[in-house]
Amino acid sequence: MPSFAGSNNAEPPLADSYYALLRRYGLDNNDGDDAAHTAAVPPPVAECELPMIDVGCLTTRGGSEGEEVAACAAAIARAAEEWGFFQVRNHGVAPELLDAMRREQARLFRLPFEAKCKAGLLNDSYRWGTPTATSPGQLSWSEAFHVPLAGVSSGGGACNFGDLTALRDVTREVAGAMSKLAGTLARVLAEAALLPGGLPAAGEQRRFPEGCDETTCFLRLNRYPACPVSQETFGLVPHTDSDFLTVLCQDHVGGLQLMKGARWVAVKPIPGALIVNIGDLFQAWSNNRYKSVEHKVMTNATTERYSVAYFLCPSYDSPIGTCQEPSPYRTFTFGEYRSKVQEDVKRTGKKIGLPNFLV
Repeated sequence: MPSFAGSNNAEPPLADSYYALLRRYGLDNNDGDDAAHTAAVPPPVAECELPMIDVGCLTTRGGSEGEEVAACAAAIARAAEEWGFFQVRNHGVAPELLDAMRREQARLFRLPFEAKCKAGLLNDSYRWGTPTATSPGQLSWSEAFHVPLAGVSSGGGACNFGDLTALRDVTREVAGAMSKLAGTLARVLAEAALLPGGLPAAGEQRRFPEGCDETTCFLRLNRYPACPVSQETFGLVPHTDSDFLTVLCQDHVGGLQLMKGARWVAVKPIPGALIVNIGDLFQAWSNNRYKSVEHKVMTNATTERYSVAYFLCPSYDSPIGTCQEPSPYRTFTFGEYRSKVQEDVKRTGKKIGLPNFLV
């Protein structure tokens, strides 16, 4: 069995977890030859370009009325129905801000593993691998900080950034910019799903989703280390997102794949674009009109990958509701949904999600 321990004490012990799971399943040949783990080459996956939507008319002019806005809204709704994923440009999140986030993110993950785990950094939001994995196919070869934004938003000093003041400042800015974009896109999608007059006019103060603001959402800082053990190792196991909407900034490395037409397709990274995908809560609220699509991240044998994801979530006690009765789902809150997902993962090793809440 090869050893990946070295002088870099920043790395989480992912290889140890991988080989422990192999031993558990009797798959480790223990002869010092790693060929058995690297020989299997996964079949090629077709690369796709997600629908690209210019949302400048929404982000730079406040969503003013007109044919351009109507066409943009229709394109967003169509992509959410047909793909569950789309890309946006002219999104209002400055490229310089995203570059700064990438630099501070790399600095954060270079901290010693023990410091990331035990120092209370970012309110103990660090996680790595998959604690519930019972087989190699359930292991995510990645590390992340899944940060609740309640303590990050300006005026809230509850989140512990230690000496990483630059990270604190850029995290606040990125969270604020992505929050604004996510709220704009969510409202556009809600208006498209409702009958005319279903939401208040844009000038009114009511939010969509209800119970959702900058204190209820999350920002996840991801790092996917290079993975030399197998070309079939997941950076993030196949899943759907348990939120309304996710806004993702990925780097140039690639690795994101999604399910389209009963097959996996690889998402081509586009410089400057952000990726948006529908979460389970929006699928439920829209009565399955918008699709929460299964996706995963595949590892790279030689190159690490970084991404930042913003999750648009309501408060735990918020009922998800529906755009129109009758709904195929019973009434449930976000807290109920999260608890059921965690219970299923612990019990079965995988998420079941929305089928648990069908009428």
